[in-house]
Amino acid sequence: MTKKVSKMKKVIFSAASVIFMVLASCSTSKQITVPRNRSVELDDAYTIIWNGISKAYRYENGQWLRVESCDYQFDVVQKRYDNIWKSVKSLHRIHPDYDGKAGDRDQTMYFEIAYKNLINGMVQAIINSSLGNGIGTSDTEFRKSVLTIYVPNPGKFMPYNKFRITQHYSYEEGVLMETVELIKEKNGKETPFMKNEETALIFIKSKLDKVPTTFKQ
Repeated sequence: MTKKVSKMKKVIFSAASVIFMVLASCSTSKQITVPRNRSVELDDAYTIIWNGISKAYRYENGQWLRVESCDYQFDVVQKRYDNIWKSVKSLHRIHPDYDGKAGDRDQTMYFEIAYKNLINGMVQAIINSSLGNGIGTSDTEFRKSVLTIYVPNPGKFMPYNKFRITQHYSYEEGVLMETVELIKEKNGKETPFMKNEETALIFIKSKLDKVPTTFKQ
């Protein structure tokens, strides 16, 4: 009887751990304050739309392994108000074998980046986002940026507690290359967990000379 109870406790604990990991791995947090603006406007900034794909990798035994089931497609609507950028990112994991451990298949995230001071030739940034708050740096033309976001109140068994986003804006080619790393930091030491290698194309406001598509029978 004692053995059965002990075994049952282990099963319950294991199931609870799996559920906790699924919930803890969600990419957004309800505790984060999202935009405070109550009004919306169509053309209130310089707007760029990024459309791209991401390839996922998990760090195991000292090497990066592909995890195709966690790949995703995404769109970012980025509004630039001088030194404040506000972006909404929507992603969709299309792979049929996606297990849900990184959150819902469809997710929406918000990022607000306020570029402040210029120190040693690098622009310093303060970040408020639905993932957490953080800091960042960029060159003065915003071609390369490194953003660090800290997960609020991470659980003890959560495999990461911060994000590092490295961006390379190739404006002339119309391409954004971005690496999103999920990292566990403890006592000043970083342990990689996962990363997403993103590639996106740029779209800006334009006029069309004619309709882009027509019905063909």
